[in-house]
Amino acid sequence: MPLSALALVILAGLIHASWNIAAKHAGGDVRFTAFTSFVMMVFWAPLGVWVALDELGGWGLVQWAVVFASSVIHILYFICLLRGYRKADLTVVYPLARGSGPLLSSLAAIFILGERITALGLAGIAGVVSGVFLIAGGPALLRAGQDPGQRERIRKGLRYGLLTGGFIACYTVVDGYAVKLLAVSPILLEYVSNLFRLGLLAPVVLRDRPEAAALWRRQWKHAVFVGVVSPISYALVLYAMKVAPLSHVAPAREISMLFAALIGGQLLGEGDRRARLLGAALIAAGVMALALG
Repeated sequence: MPLSALALVILAGLIHASWNIAAKHAGGDVRFTAFTSFVMMVFWAPLGVWVALDELGGWGLVQWAVVFASSVIHILYFICLLRGYRKADLTVVYPLARGSGPLLSSLAAIFILGERITALGLAGIAGVVSGVFLIAGGPALLRAGQDPGQRERIRKGLRYGLLTGGFIACYTVVDGYAVKLLAVSPILLEYVSNLFRLGLLAPVVLRDRPEAAALWRRQWKHAVFVGVVSPISYALVLYAMKVAPLSHVAPAREISMLFAALIGGQLLGEGDRRARLLGAALIAAGVMALALG
């Protein structure tokens, strides 16, 4: 992986961990997803319109279909992620989602898109996944705890984390196909996809306007933060995909777990610190292996 792509992925990881912590604090549902989409639409309109004027005329039916598919998958991803944050700990849901997603997307890139990966790259993937597993709780996740309530939260975290990881793998492959093979601008992909998301989510918000207004008053600060910064992190990843193999970029994104371990664990007081730090070290080693492989 080129150093420029690695730098983009590291910066994206810091931003990604930050907005996930904000989303956890918001405790929102599908309407929070709509709020963030609205903020994205308004805040990023100048850049989105500028790129659209230059590139949108060259789109055909395939580009529109792929971008619409991306928007649907992203909605399912956000809904599953936010529900997992409401029902379980971030330090279970987030690591499992971020760990299973790149593993699946890397395998898809290798077996479906025909990308090649070296033995060092495979070792890097193994390091990333192992580190994520430790941050999520390690072997303790597989044992029944003494507290039934905590045991149920872990089970829900496992379910939602793995399901979210599946959606991450799906949108990573679809979006990677769009930017690498269809030459869709990462900025335009994210902006148009977000417009589709907002259109699909609007009926849910408008169904009960007073309740939506009350939720907005409670969650607007978090929605603004997520809506402004989350497109930056993903656009950086999409640009990295243009210059590096998807099978390398996808696992390298898990550098965000290092930041989540050091920042999110401290703020939320979840999980075992030693396991988180060991997992972060494995992730860092895995990312270096991917960069060299």
